[in-house]
Amino acid sequence: MLDVLIIGGGVSGVSCALVLGSAKNKSFVSDKQIGIITHQKTSSLQEALFNNAYGIAPGKLGSELLTESLQQLQNLYPHITQIESEKVIALTGKFPNFTVVTNKNSYPAKNIVVAIGASNTFAIEGLMNFVEPHKKSIAEKQRIQLHNDDHLVAKGIYVAGTLAGHRSQLAIAAGSGAAVATDILTLWNNGISGQSHDSIKK
Repeated sequence: MLDVLIIGGGVSGVSCALVLGSAKNKSFVSDKQIGIITHQKTSSLQEALFNNAYGIAPGKLGSELLTESLQQLQNLYPHITQIESEKVIALTGKFPNFTVVTNKNSYPAKNIVVAIGASNTFAIEGLMNFVEPHKKSIAEKQRIQLHNDDHLVAKGIYVAGTLAGHRSQLAIAAGSGAAVATDILTLWNNGISGQSHDSIKK
């Protein structure tokens, strides 16, 4: 049983995983099991070029970021289970007993973070009732989002990135994933605000 399973290996999903991973030495996180399904084939980063993203060198390709971010996650936080080459097709159950079904396996989890794109090809059974038109996208693009209140779709189900209703901007997606991570840390810390920072003073 995973304490949290992140669906999606793009900006918001990996950002969420990095923040959760960095909190591993906190007493309320040390025993938590975290996984991420790193499916990236439909990521908007595949064809992206970045010149205007904070902290990223101009000319960086999105395709490079996709690979490098997962390697960073593996190098720094190997305790996070990365599940490759699987596509999620269904979510069953309710908090705290969800089951995420992929085209190859199924995974039990207490909390879910849905961090995939806002394409109208979204088709995860068990989440379709939450689908609504994207509120910040051009109507002609037919983008969708999951109905949510500050990233919370339903108890134990979070959404991050463009699928949460945010605009398609790397910094926004990364911040959205990080925000969800801090919400989960707060949950694990019995409602006391949780975040994770590194410092040169430590």
